[in-house]
Amino acid sequence: MESLNVFAARLWPTENRFASGHRACQGCAEALAVRMIHGVLGRNTIVASATGCMEIISSSYPDTAWTVPWLHVAFENAAAVASGVEAGLKILVKKGKLPKRKITVVGMGGDGATADIGLQALSGAMERGHKMIYVCYDNEAYMNTGIQRSSSTPFGASTTTSPAGSLSVGQSTWKKNMPMVIAAHNVPYVATVNPSFPFDLASKVRKAQAANGPAYLHVYACCPTGWRMAPELAIAIGRLASRTGVFPLYEVENGKLHITVPTPKLSPLKEYIQPQGRFRHLDDATVAEIEKRVEEEYRKLERREGLVL
Repeated sequence: MESLNVFAARLWPTENRFASGHRACQGCAEALAVRMIHGVLGRNTIVASATGCMEIISSSYPDTAWTVPWLHVAFENAAAVASGVEAGLKILVKKGKLPKRKITVVGMGGDGATADIGLQALSGAMERGHKMIYVCYDNEAYMNTGIQRSSSTPFGASTTTSPAGSLSVGQSTWKKNMPMVIAAHNVPYVATVNPSFPFDLASKVRKAQAANGPAYLHVYACCPTGWRMAPELAIAIGRLASRTGVFPLYEVENGKLHITVPTPKLSPLKEYIQPQGRFRHLDDATVAEIEKRVEEEYRKLERREGLVL
C-alpha cells in the first residue's frame, strides 16, 4: 500500500500556482484553499478574479502571486468575464488560432462578490451552460473593506455593519444557502469544500474540472482577522465547522445529492463558536436556538441524500 505522503503528492503537484510571498493575514484559510485548489487544477488554467481579499493580497504591483494567467475584474462580474473567456477560447480553437487542448476557466470571488454583488452574473453564466468552474471563497463577510456583513454572514455574528449590542444580537438573518441556489440551476456539479478536509477537497476539484458544463465550488474560508480568533486555530475551526453541521460537506452531481463527510452525531455548537470573538456576545439561549436550526438543516440534508433535487 502506498504511503500517505506518496498519495498526497499525487493529489497535489509540487509546483504552486498560487505562490508564497503574498500579503494574506496569518492563518488565512482562504489563501490556503486557493493554493490547494489551483495545485489540483494545474497550469493550463485561466482565472478571472473579482475584487476582494485574494485580489488585494496577491497582486501588489509590480508583483503577483499567480503563476497562471489571471485577470482582476470588477466586484460584480467575475462569472461574466470567465464565461466570456470560455466562449472566446472556443472561437479561437474553431478558427484554428489556438490548438485544441484542455484549458480550465475559473471564476472566483468571495461571498460578497458571489452571493450579493455578483449573483446576477453568476446565475446567467450557470444558466447558459458555460464549461467553467466558479469558486466562492466564503469568509462570511466583506473582509477586504472592513468586516461588513454579507448575505453569507451567519446569524448572531457581530460585524461592523451588524454590530452586537444591548438591542441587537448582531447579524439578524440566516446565511444564504448558495450551493442550493446554484444547484437549482441544474448544472452538472455543485459541491461544498473545506481546506481542513484536503482529500475531500481534491476529489471535488477534480470532479468540477471534469464536469461537462458549469461547476460550482463553495469553499469554507476561515478568516482569523474578521472572526477575531487565534490564527493557529484556522484548520481546527474548519474541522469543527463541518463536524458541528455548520458547514456540511456534500456534492450535487447531475442533480443527485451525496454527503461526502457524513456526521451522524453532530458535535456541540459551543465548541465551534467559543474560540470566535464575533460570537462572544451570544447567551446560552441564542446559542441553543442556532444549534437547533443547524441540526434541522443538517437532518434535512440527510433526508435528501441520494435524491435528485
